[in-house]
This record gives sequence, structure tokens and C-alpha cells, in this order.
Amino acid sequence: MRQHRAEAPLLHPLDTDRLVLRRFRADDAEPLLDYLHAPTARCFLSLALPDLDAARAEARRRSAGDDEHVAVCLKATGQLIGDLFAMQEDDTWSVGWNLNPRFGGQGYAAEAATALFDHLFAARSARRLYAYVEDHNRASRRLCQKLGMREEGLFLEFISFIDNNQGRPVYENTLQYAILRKEWRGGALA
Repeated sequence: MRQHRAEAPLLHPLDTDRLVLRRFRADDAEPLLDYLHAPTARCFLSLALPDLDAARAEARRRSAGDDEHVAVCLKATGQLIGDLFAMQEDDTWSVGWNLNPRFGGQGYAAEAATALFDHLFAARSARRLYAYVEDHNRASRRLCQKLGMREEGLFLEFISFIDNNQGRPVYENTLQYAILRKEWRGGALA
């Protein structure tokens, strides 16, 4: 499938009841470091930031035109608590989320992902959204289900993010979840 990057920014700021989804800013370095210094999901280990200088560089990179990552911020304080990503492939988008675990269990991921899905289906004419989730990541699996995504497949030993003590790759089993526009919120956007 051919990759296509949208010319316009992924989104303008979007408000939900408790959140603001916006582009990253250069001053997002400290909160970015807070959740990327030791990512809890192995799939984000390659994004790990060792120190504030690395976080400053990453925040600058994301603020200078990275249209795949969306900053998730608390509306009341403006504090960055995580990010969403969306990568376009024609009329299909690969989506995902990475929220600071200190803000877990409060429904922020579902609120942010719902706003992103609404935007992709309505404003970007997405036909299909899909997400890859490691089989042991129960929180992301529950989120996919809450969003109405269906499990489409299980890829056994699909990818490796770490090596074992002998230096051999430890392969992850990965699930693929997806949802079509006609399935989103009862087909209201079909």
C-alpha cells in the first residue's frame, strides 16, 4: 500500500471535555521526558529519551512539522500528558497512543482517541483505522475494544523490541485491531 502524507497539518487544536489535542511545542520537553524516559510499553522503547537535552531536541522536532504526533494536554492546566499518532496510507490510517502512566485509569486515552477518530473519519475522510497492540498490553487492548475496534488478527512472534540475556531477540505476539468509518459510532459518518 502506498504511503501518503497529508499536506495540511493533521489537526487544528481540538477540545474535548477535559483535554486539548494540539501540535507539539518546543516547550513540551519536560513533560515529554516524564513519560518517554522509561516507556512502559515495549513498542515505545526506541523513542526513549535519556535526558532533558534529548527531550528538548525531540520536542523541537515534533513542533517543527511532525504531523504524525498529536500532543494530549489537560484542558484545565495545559499540561502535556501524552500523545496520539496517526499515519496515513491512502484512505487508511495507522493510529496509536502513548500516555503518561501517572494519568492512567482516568479515561483520558479513550477521550483523546475518540476525538482523534472523530476527526479522522469526518474531516480527513478516513475509510479505515487500525492499531497494532502487543498481546500482553491489556490496557491498550481494552481501549481498542472500548473504541469499537474489532480484533482482526494475531501475529505470532511479530516483532522484537528487546533482547534476552543471551542477546537473542524476544519476539512479541501482536494483535491488529481496526474499525471502518461505517462502523464508527453506529455508522453515523458512513
